[in-house]
Amino acid sequence: MKTDISFKHINKLAIPALIAGIAEPLLSITDTAIIGNINVDATECLAAVGIVGAYISMLIWVFGQIRSAISSIISQYVGANKRDEIGALPAQAMAIVILGSLFVVAISYPFAKQIFEFYNASGEVLSYCITYFKIRIFGFPFSLFVFAVFGVFRGLQNTFYPMIIAIIGALLNIVLDFILVYGIKDIIPAMYIEGAAYASVIAQVTMAIIAFILLIKKTNISLKIQLPFHPEIPKLLGMIGNLFIRTIALNTALYFATSFATNYGASYIAAYTIGINIWLLGAFMIDGYSSAGNILSGKLLGAKNYKSLIELSNKLFKYGVLIGSVIALIGFIFYNYIGQIFTKETSVLEQFNHVFWIVLLSQPLSAITFIFDGMFKGMGFMKYLRNVLILSTAFVFMPTLLFFDWLDYKLVAIWIAFTCWILARGIPLIIKFRNTFLPLVKC
Repeated sequence: MKTDISFKHINKLAIPALIAGIAEPLLSITDTAIIGNINVDATECLAAVGIVGAYISMLIWVFGQIRSAISSIISQYVGANKRDEIGALPAQAMAIVILGSLFVVAISYPFAKQIFEFYNASGEVLSYCITYFKIRIFGFPFSLFVFAVFGVFRGLQNTFYPMIIAIIGALLNIVLDFILVYGIKDIIPAMYIEGAAYASVIAQVTMAIIAFILLIKKTNISLKIQLPFHPEIPKLLGMIGNLFIRTIALNTALYFATSFATNYGASYIAAYTIGINIWLLGAFMIDGYSSAGNILSGKLLGAKNYKSLIELSNKLFKYGVLIGSVIALIGFIFYNYIGQIFTKETSVLEQFNHVFWIVLLSQPLSAITFIFDGMFKGMGFMKYLRNVLILSTAFVFMPTLLFFDWLDYKLVAIWIAFTCWILARGIPLIIKFRNTFLPLVKC
């Protein structure tokens, strides 16, 4: 069966995946915008949301790689016309990742203070970090379950149901944020930063329930855990292991960026929080096309259709540049207004506007990198992704950050380091992809 890689079909996969992909950063952005406008310790609370958000994002990215691993294997089975052989793999994979997430919650919760001291948080910022984290961490297992279900749907070439789940979760989170953070007079007291945390957890639990129902009702995938283990489990664990190491390298970069920004002062970490959330929103918007590449590349590789694989990469490259440029253009048009959505603090806005242009210029570069990153995940090339990220973090991000920090560039140093890091990740992927598959097409 021929795999359709037309513009229409790519967008049929990409647009729902794009909407689904922005759910997690939208949860954080909603918290950021609403917390930044409260009338009690807004800057300190905004800083705390940024620090905790960085840590929880790290956890989700490390363990959420189950989505890419499941999607890669299932899409290759679909491409090779072996869909009936998927069997108990999804249920076994979900059980593994949920048990892992419960272990993380158990060991993180008692050490919240030590974790955020490690991020250089202190005083009121540290206190708010602990308060926010000790609520939000309980949404972590539910987020991972949702990620795993998204991986199953992606492998089955379906991005519509993940979109529905994400829309419901994001809208619910926004509504609950307003209700629980600001309160309703004489009905619900204002809970401020605690309210934002509860809103996120309730939204994550709701998404997990809907994901479970749709998986049971709309697919023939069984969630009954059976033994023996599926033959692909060792391969799946190998993929997760490589992605786990890779994501630790990724979050090493995020940790140092957050730590340095925190060390500069409350207004700097607050400005960094706004910038990183906008950058992540752009990244997850591009993730729609990255997801389409992930889904289709796995299927094409399974079918050994290398010519269409090259054509797919060329099309996605163009779409990525276009979308990244549009995001940057919109950002520049509304440059002086975007920061005010998140805070009215003059000192925070000054630091944010000082570096926002770098965030915007990096968008087209990020788009290309994320698209090829998605394709490599779809094809199961996790080891190469791991090596590229380790090397780019160790030999590009860290030296760049340390050098420009030494020059006292502060937040500018962080965003220059991020931009160079993205380039160092993307260029090797493009070269490797073309060197691997162009010869196979010519043969």
